[in-house]
Amino acid sequence: MSDQRPADGRDTKEYPRSDATLDSARATEELKCFLDLALRELHLALEYDIYSPNNSPEGSELVIAFRGDDEAVLLEREAELLLALEHIAHRWLRLDPRMHDRVRFDCDDYRSARLEQLKLSARVAAQRVRETSQPFPFNPMSSRERRIVHLELNGAPGVRTISEGAGDRRHLVIYPAIRNEGLPRPR
Repeated sequence: MSDQRPADGRDTKEYPRSDATLDSARATEELKCFLDLALRELHLALEYDIYSPNNSPEGSELVIAFRGDDEAVLLEREAELLLALEHIAHRWLRLDPRMHDRVRFDCDDYRSARLEQLKLSARVAAQRVRETSQPFPFNPMSSRERRIVHLELNGAPGVRTISEGAGDRRHLVIYPAIRNEGLPRPR
C-alpha cells in the first residue's frame, strides 16, 4: 500500500479511534486549511475564529465562530449550510463519530439559541403529555437535536422519550411514563 497524499498535500493519517482527546493544534491547522479553501471556493464573505470554550478543558473542544456579510446565507433553512460545512469539516479531519461533538460551527450564537429553543420545546411538550396522557411526536430532527431533548427530559417526572423512525424521518416521541414496569415499551 503506497503512502499517497491528496492533491492539496494534506497528511492522510487518521486520528486514532481510542484517542479521547482532540489534538487541538493539529485540528486547528487542518480547519484553517479547510475553511480558507471552502470560503474562497463558495465566494462567501465570512471570517472565522477558532477557539476552545472557557468551560472546556484544554484540547477537548473547538468552536468555529463565523462573522461577516454572508452570515444570513449560513443560517438560511435552519442553518443548513453551517451544519453542512461542519459535517464536511468532520470528514476533513477524519474524526471518529464519537468526536463530532468536539468540533462545532456557530454563527451569530445560532447554536446556543437553538439549544435553548429545543430545551423549552421539550419542557412544554412534556407538560402537555403529563396533562393529556397522550404521546407527543416531534418533527424529524438530527441525532444531535434528539439527544438534547432526551437529556433535557431524562429523569423528568411522568414522561419518557423514545426515538422512532429511520433515516431522515427519525424523530423523538415523548410518552407518558409507564406506571407498571412489567408493561412493554412502545416501539
